[in-house]
Amino acid sequence: MTTGSSSTIRSASGGGISTFKGEERALRADRLGTGGLLLSVLAATAPLMVVAGVMPTTFAVMGIVGQPLLFVVLGVVLILFSVGYAEMSRHVHNAGAFYAYISRGLGGTAGAGAALVALVAYNALQVGIYGIFGFEVSGLLATYADLEVAWWIPALLAVLAVGTLGWLKIDVNARVLGVLLLIEVVLVVVFDIAAVADPGAQGLSLHAFDPDTLTGAGVGTALCFCIAAFLGFEQAPVYAEETSRPHVLVPRVMFLAVGGVAVFFALSSWALTVATGPAQIVGTAREQSAGLLFFLTESRLGGTFTDILHVLFVTGMFAALLSFHNVVARYAFAMGREGLLPAAFGRTSGTSGAPGTGSLLQTAVSAVVVIGFAIADDKPTGDPTEPVLHLFTWGGNIGALGVIVLMAAASFSVVAFFVRRGAAAAQGVRLATSAVAGVALLVIASYTVRDFDVLVGAGPDSSLSWVLPGIIGLAAVGGVVQGLLLRSRAPEQHARIGQGNEAFQLDKAASS
Repeated sequence: MTTGSSSTIRSASGGGISTFKGEERALRADRLGTGGLLLSVLAATAPLMVVAGVMPTTFAVMGIVGQPLLFVVLGVVLILFSVGYAEMSRHVHNAGAFYAYISRGLGGTAGAGAALVALVAYNALQVGIYGIFGFEVSGLLATYADLEVAWWIPALLAVLAVGTLGWLKIDVNARVLGVLLLIEVVLVVVFDIAAVADPGAQGLSLHAFDPDTLTGAGVGTALCFCIAAFLGFEQAPVYAEETSRPHVLVPRVMFLAVGGVAVFFALSSWALTVATGPAQIVGTAREQSAGLLFFLTESRLGGTFTDILHVLFVTGMFAALLSFHNVVARYAFAMGREGLLPAAFGRTSGTSGAPGTGSLLQTAVSAVVVIGFAIADDKPTGDPTEPVLHLFTWGGNIGALGVIVLMAAASFSVVAFFVRRGAAAAQGVRLATSAVAGVALLVIASYTVRDFDVLVGAGPDSSLSWVLPGIIGLAAVGGVVQGLLLRSRAPEQHARIGQGNEAFQLDKAASS
């Protein structure tokens, strides 16, 4: 793929000439197989965080009993999305994934907009988790070690640990993620079995899968909550350059991830309704809030199991933090390689082959945001948990909106890509599924923007309802403006957007 000898290539920052080692401009291949890639992307879904956090919130806030059916519906939508997205991954191997695909289909200017949206969205998702991570670790230390520690201390320690791991080889990261993920899944499955073995007063009811449970004004917002639980599967193409057979492994992992997540979360949310009874799930979720899962395991599996679950809740969040960190670093690498960020971001570290500068950027952003919220935590707000919970809910929902928009744009870019190549007839089924998925994702995105005040717990008249989603809008506009400037001032550089390592290889061949 690359050689260790120096080769003179055109700098991504303009028309000047720079000298780089070939290996610095490409991520190292053959690092991930099917298992490592699958574990890397699934870790971002943080299954225990979803079951213990997202599901109780959706039941309580939206009052929707049919959450299990929502996971099935979303699974179908995302499989339709994956049909075209996976086919695109056979033709485009780029750590920029979303923006690379959008560039190939909708043009470099749209790709530049998508690149900045992706960078902001995944940063927001990752940084948001630091808030709830620090809060939970602080609570565990107070409960089990009788230590009062401010939430931002474990959060900053996690920033340091994640940043350190981000410099290591991706296969080392995959092993860490894999161990944490598998333990989480096992514990949730144990709860599911216990709930089925000891159901609530209504027995093994399938009422939660009844379409009538999805009536009401809260369904659209519930979709926004639930689609966030899937985020991570779409990251598989980000690692394409680090696999030996990306055209085979990436589509395989995507379908395994979407199908597995849909089934796992549908069954787990159904188990929650079985444990309480469908008629009581909303009331119990409102009473217990994020403690719902632990309340149910305490009575069925005992205090020791529940204590272990609390600890794994934290380690699962750490796995998600590391997974999102890896993705952000690779987006920064791809953008640096193509001139959308300074050229230094487009080089890998010599020892591990990891995108070191991108990793440093994400670590710095995380540290600054956590410190900012820690300063806010010192001010009297009436509720000492407000800065922590705001960091989690604001970051999570900003990030989720950004990824939903990217998926919708990627769906339409798939259609444009194959139409431009004259392959519309041959790819007819894939183009149709991509178009349907794109429309469905746009509908979900519109619900997300409309109900943003509900998602972040603000009042309907709060400025947060437009300021926070406006961050994604500003990122899109800023990226498009950058793309337009490049097209007018540096058309050759604009033409490289989304080309990734292919453009580098062409430069190297031209200079040899």
